[in-house]
Amino acid sequence: MAAPPYPSARSPWAVRPETARGRLYLEPESETRTPWQRDRDRIIHSAAFRKLQYKTQVFVSHEGDFFRTRLTHSIEVAQIARSIARALGLEEDLAEALALAHDLGHPPFAHAGEEALAQLMEPFGGFDHNAQSLRVVTELERRYAGFDGLNLTWETLEGLAKHNGPLHDPPPYVAAYNARHPLELHLYPSAEAQIAALADDIAYHSHDLDDGLRAQLFSFAEIAELPVVGEAYAAARRVCSEREISRLRHETIRRVINTLIRDVIAETNARLEALAPSDADAIRHAQRPVVAFSPSLAEANLRIKSFLYTRMYRHWRLRRMAGKAKRLTRELFSLFYADPMLLPDEWRERAGAAGSAQAAQVVCDYIAGMTDRFAMDEHRRLTDPFFSS
Repeated sequence: MAAPPYPSARSPWAVRPETARGRLYLEPESETRTPWQRDRDRIIHSAAFRKLQYKTQVFVSHEGDFFRTRLTHSIEVAQIARSIARALGLEEDLAEALALAHDLGHPPFAHAGEEALAQLMEPFGGFDHNAQSLRVVTELERRYAGFDGLNLTWETLEGLAKHNGPLHDPPPYVAAYNARHPLELHLYPSAEAQIAALADDIAYHSHDLDDGLRAQLFSFAEIAELPVVGEAYAAARRVCSEREISRLRHETIRRVINTLIRDVIAETNARLEALAPSDADAIRHAQRPVVAFSPSLAEANLRIKSFLYTRMYRHWRLRRMAGKAKRLTRELFSLFYADPMLLPDEWRERAGAAGSAQAAQVVCDYIAGMTDRFAMDEHRRLTDPFFSS
């Protein structure tokens, strides 16, 4: 049997069960799972994770069954994160758990919904989907008898709060949570959390190119001008007929993903060799991230991102949908904030007086937890006299 392509043993700087910092609420350890397998399983079984199936990634879910949703995006991020973590001898289960949880706080309608909630919540501390993800897993999920939230490990919460790097001016909820359960916000997160963040970039760049081609927002000829993507497309054309559009698209995108993953592994190994960390805490105290793209690939990613912003995210079809989504979100918020008695029982009991900061936060949490479909139905229930189901 051939040797495995990557090391199976964890590196010295991997997060380790024997040095894990535990959970906010003490629980007996599982006899069959590591702490991060248990975290992953709690995330997968959460209501917030299930609802990602009907939350927009770029295209609203009713526009087509083949476009990515927040759920399929999260699964793709998890696959990429596991691959990189295994190649680097890191804790795969922690990287996977963070990848699966990173978008739990996204509201319906993607960035349009987030922008609307951020404007509406500006007088009350704002809205940030990363902070909302932490809020979901520490407060809003209510499944267990002994605590609110999922009672995830310190390492998972740390990675969720600051996977993009140190937080010197954290959002209000992150700061408040950190005051009772310190997450060392001023430091970098673990290498596993940094992997989850880079895996997110790799996934959304590649699948947005895929979905954009599928939706005919741009052509193969246009992406052929992009770094990395152009080389991948040229290689794909050598093995596929140009008439086989589906195969050509897939062969291009899989090569893009492979190139980006291999670059992250090579650059990260070089940075780890230079840093020579003794353990996971040495990663946290480093002066820069250890998981990164090489300078040339980082520049290529910026060019891909700029192309997608111009040709996809700002496309008139998506701008029309975003405009409608913002109006719908604002109207939902306005109706519930003015009259919390319109909220379902459980939420109404939490909301307090109309027009209060407490009511604003509860209404925001309620809307942020909606799927696209539920938000549209709820809006119709509140505004359409002929819609009552």
